[in-house]
Amino acid sequence: MIRTLLKEVKEYKAASLATQFCMILEVLFETLIPFLMASIIDKGVNTGDIHHIYKVGGIMIVAAFCGLLAGMAGGRYGAKASTGFAKNLRNKMFDQIQTYSFANIDHFSTAGLVTRLTTDVTNVQNAYQMMLRMMMRAPASMICAMVMAFMINARLASIYLVAVVILGVILFFIIRHATAYFQQAFPKYDALNASVQENVSAIRVVKAYVREEQETSKNIYDIFVRAEKNVIWNSPIMMFTVYTCIILISWFGAKMIVVKSLTTGELMSLLAYCMNILMSLMMLSMVFVMISMSMASMRRIAEVLDETSDIHNPEHPLYEVADGSISFKNVDFAYKKDSAKKVLKNINLDIHSGETIGIIGGTGSAKTSLVNLISRLYDVTGGEILVGGKNVKDYDLEILRNQVSVVLQKNVLFTGSILDNLRWGNKEATDEECMEACRLACADEFIERFPDKYNTHIEQGGNNVS
Repeated sequence: MIRTLLKEVKEYKAASLATQFCMILEVLFETLIPFLMASIIDKGVNTGDIHHIYKVGGIMIVAAFCGLLAGMAGGRYGAKASTGFAKNLRNKMFDQIQTYSFANIDHFSTAGLVTRLTTDVTNVQNAYQMMLRMMMRAPASMICAMVMAFMINARLASIYLVAVVILGVILFFIIRHATAYFQQAFPKYDALNASVQENVSAIRVVKAYVREEQETSKNIYDIFVRAEKNVIWNSPIMMFTVYTCIILISWFGAKMIVVKSLTTGELMSLLAYCMNILMSLMMLSMVFVMISMSMASMRRIAEVLDETSDIHNPEHPLYEVADGSISFKNVDFAYKKDSAKKVLKNINLDIHSGETIGIIGGTGSAKTSLVNLISRLYDVTGGEILVGGKNVKDYDLEILRNQVSVVLQKNVLFTGSILDNLRWGNKEATDEECMEACRLACADEFIERFPDKYNTHIEQGGNNVS
C-alpha cells in the first residue's frame, strides 16, 4: 500500500530529501545553543570575561540564525514536496478512474471516489509533510539533546531517560485508543459527501418538502469527540513530566553545585535540554497520531490505484467497423462474474445494418444492460456480440465507442456553453453541424430565445435551464 503511494512522489524526491536534511541542520544548531549558553555563564559571567561573552554570544547568534534559515528552508521544501505528492496522487487517481469499465465503477460509490480525491488525499498530504519534517526532526532533536545531556552529567541525564520511557508507554496507550476512533471516522465521510451531494443537487426537492435538517454529520462529530478525549491527555501528561524533571534536576543539581561537581551553566543547559527531549517526544507522538489517522485514507487511495480495468484493448485491435450490423450469439450477462444470477441469459438477436429495432420490457428487465454490451461498457459473461461481423472484443475501444453511439437514459449537462455540450460526443463538430442536430431534435427554437443563443452558459447539471 505505502509503496503504491510513494511511487507518486516522482519529481519531488529531491525536495523530500532536502526537507529532511534541513531538519537535521536545524536540530544541530538548536542543540548547540544551550551548550554555548553554559560556556557563557561558566567562563564569561562567573569570571567576568566580557571578551568570552561577546565571542560565544556571537557564535550563538550565528547558530540561531543558521537554525532559522534551515527551518525556513525545511518548511518550504516540505510544503513543495507534500503538495506535489498530493497533486500527483490526484492526477493518478483521476486518470485511473477514467480507465475504469462500468463494472469497476460499480465497486465504488460516487461520493466515495470524491472523498478519496479530496479528504483522503489531504490527509495523506498532511501526514507526508509531518513525516518529512517532524519524523526527522523529533527523533534527531531527542537523540542530540540526550547525548549532550549525558556529556554534561550522566547522573542527572538519567532522569530524562527514565522520564522518556515512562512517557513513551503512556503515549503509546493514548495513541492506540485514539487511532481506533480516527479509523472509524474517515470512512464515514463517504456517507456525508453522498448526503451533501444529494441535498445540493436536489435542493429544489429538499426545499419543497422542507427536509433541510434531515441529514446531519453527527456520527462523525461523535467519533471525533471520542478520539479527541483520548488525545487531550497528551498535553497535561507531557507538562506534568516536564515540570517533574525540572524539579528533580533543580533539586539534585543544586546539591551537586554545592559540592562543586556541577556548574551553574551546566545546570541551565540540562534544564534547556529537558524541554528539547520531552517536547520532541510529544511531537513524535503527534506524528504517530497523524499517521494513524491517515492510514485509513492511504488504504482507500491504494484501492483506487490498484483497481485495474477488466476491459482492455486486444493485442492487435481492429480499427475499422465494416457496417452497422449487430448480432447477439448465446449471450449471458451478470454484473458480478461469480454471481449465479444472470440478468441476461441465452440472448440471440440479429440486427441488420439500417434496421430500426425496438426492445420492450418492464422496469429492471435489463434493456439498458443489453444496449451497454454493444459498445463494451460491460463485457459479456458468456457468448459473443458481433458488430460489423466482428466480435466487439476484437475492436479498439475508442474506435468501437465512436462508431456505436449511445444516448443514455439520464441526460447530463456539463458546465460550459451549449456548443460545448453539443460537442461532447464529437469535439470536431462545426457550428453548423451542431445547429442542424438541434434542429432535428426540435431544440433550436428554445435555444434561439436566449440572448447568447448557442454560447449561453450552462451551469453544472443544467440547473439554470428547464
